[in-house]
Amino acid sequence: MKRDNAASRKTRGTAAGAPDPPELAPKLTTIEIATLTLAVVVVIAGARIAEAFLVPVVAGILLSYTLRPLVAALERLHIWRVIGAALVIVVLAGLLSAVGYVIRDDVNAAVAELPAAARKLRLAAADAARTPASPMTHMKAAAAELDRAAAEATGKRAPAPETSTNNMAGQLQTFVAEQSAKALGVFFEVVMAILLTFFLLAAGDTFRRKCASLAGSLARRRITVEVLNEIDAQVQAYMVTLLVANVLIALAIWAAMAALGLPNAGMWGVFAGVLHVIPYAGTAVTAAAVGVAMFVHSGSIAQAGLAVALVTGLAILIGVVVMTWMQGRASRINPVAIFVGILFFGWLWGGWGLLLGVPVLAVVKAIADRVEALRPLSELLAA
Repeated sequence: MKRDNAASRKTRGTAAGAPDPPELAPKLTTIEIATLTLAVVVVIAGARIAEAFLVPVVAGILLSYTLRPLVAALERLHIWRVIGAALVIVVLAGLLSAVGYVIRDDVNAAVAELPAAARKLRLAAADAARTPASPMTHMKAAAAELDRAAAEATGKRAPAPETSTNNMAGQLQTFVAEQSAKALGVFFEVVMAILLTFFLLAAGDTFRRKCASLAGSLARRRITVEVLNEIDAQVQAYMVTLLVANVLIALAIWAAMAALGLPNAGMWGVFAGVLHVIPYAGTAVTAAAVGVAMFVHSGSIAQAGLAVALVTGLAILIGVVVMTWMQGRASRINPVAIFVGILFFGWLWGGWGLLLGVPVLAVVKAIADRVEALRPLSELLAA
């Protein structure tokens, strides 16, 4: 009886135009929060452990989304989809090879100058060693004395001091060996990503149809199709933004280094444009390399500092300010979320994470916009 009265009062209130009482958002219990936190930690740990598997998969999927319009255009020209996918991959590889062919003379000249550059750096280091000791030198000496005192106190033989030449040579050999192994691993991951891209492009809409069919009801299928279309648009917009920004950076640094008289300015421009696909870290590596090259060429620390300042300033102006703004407008993600996301994925997957972080965030934003349970995450990422 009481339940009927309550229902009748609610009906009368609605009929009279009275607003319905606001629905309270469900509150998570402590156990649910702990379970959710544990699940997030497990997913992050799994993503870090499975980096060698996930990186080529994610890169291949994103690259397939980028190249899909080209394959679709060829298919409208009555070119079989498998042939169109192979043709797009071959053209992409050909363009990259053409860029390498154009700058091959600059690269050969820069490699030929390496012995002279190493000699100049050695002489500069010898000159620096003859100058009065700096506070850092005193601190290193104090640290060595403390190590010797600790070894004597424990009854162990104090380590013999290594000569700086041997130490630097050993560190250089170790560094070269490590980077060679990493380069081989990156090459393998790129090949796997390209192969996956080809298979996804050749499959056409098969993967999309399977995702939609697995969604279940008609409403969920509609939401899945909308999410996939949004991911298409977001990834393609990001790739276009990245391409425009990198080309602008390459041209600007090419012109700036040519104005400073740095040899092989074209090579350094291409080097800057390619490395800028890795946000922030690519700029730092480019600035350091250009600074060393300018110091070796001119022998002037001021000229080297000017070159570093120009590279950093152009990269910040075009890559950080303009590109971050364009990415935020294209993906509707606020710049703070983009920066934090890049830091997170950089920690998670290293250089690959810096490259893939922004498009992955765009994918997450597209999903969160249409899934009710993820609306708080969508609001957090929204611009």
